[in-house]
Amino acid sequence: MTNLQERGYLLTEQVNSNSLNLDQISSLELVELFNSEDHNAVAAVAGAKTQLAEAIDCTAERLRQGGRLFYVGAGTSGRLGVLDAAECPPTFCTPPELVQGIIAGGAGALVRSSEDLEDRSEDGEAAIAQRHITQLDVVVGITAGGTTPFVHGALNAARQRGAITIFIACVPEEQVKFDADIDIRLLTGPEILAGSTRLKAGTATKLALNILSTGVMVKLGKVYGNRMVDVAVTNQKLRDRALRILQDLTDLSREDAGILLDRSGNWVKLALLMHWTGLEKQPGNQLLSEHQGNLKAAIASYNNQHSS
Repeated sequence: MTNLQERGYLLTEQVNSNSLNLDQISSLELVELFNSEDHNAVAAVAGAKTQLAEAIDCTAERLRQGGRLFYVGAGTSGRLGVLDAAECPPTFCTPPELVQGIIAGGAGALVRSSEDLEDRSEDGEAAIAQRHITQLDVVVGITAGGTTPFVHGALNAARQRGAITIFIACVPEEQVKFDADIDIRLLTGPEILAGSTRLKAGTATKLALNILSTGVMVKLGKVYGNRMVDVAVTNQKLRDRALRILQDLTDLSREDAGILLDRSGNWVKLALLMHWTGLEKQPGNQLLSEHQGNLKAAIASYNNQHSS
């Protein structure tokens, strides 16, 4: 019989004294309890703000050099990583390979439980090898309790290949130590339903990943002010958003904004550059390319060249 490690000492496995009567309270009291406890998720992210900022800067620098960002996890942690990765292409028009999610059990684990596969560290190592991780890449290991072998295996393999490794866990370092380049601890405390880390731990993880990926894309020039100028215009809702961005940032009518958007090939960033500089699509595209897609830098360069 396999000896199982005692995990009761972990913060994420402990019993929450505020919810001992969870099976006896009213529905309203239950909602109020959840709402109260969920404040801890926001506080946990605030407690890791320095490490998150470091992760943003580090990741943005690697991606500028041609690297990729990978999230690795099992169960809820893995699903959250895959979700964040999947939302980058429509939000920032990034290629699907730029940000990728790796979950123990593969795509099938997104819709059905496969938590037994998280115990295989060799699977994590294999996932890193299969994706040909290099020193340009960043690998984020997500494990609420900090002990997931699949994540440990993946991070150790990534580090051996020279990648930047980031460890995200919801237990303090003294409970689970791990050697990573950046160590992010989201200390949300015991769950209302003891051990159910899809609750506060999952919420805090989602918040942290929102900050990380959005922060990286901001640093890469994927936004202008707080506008989604690299949005992929793939449906009516997103076309409406694109048109409103153009109208808000220019003096164009909705009809003229639509004409400009069509001329740009449905790329809001290029449409704005064309409007503000008078350039056509091809030279505008070239100018953006010369400035790694940074709209403000491209416009500043154009204005400097044409100021005399």
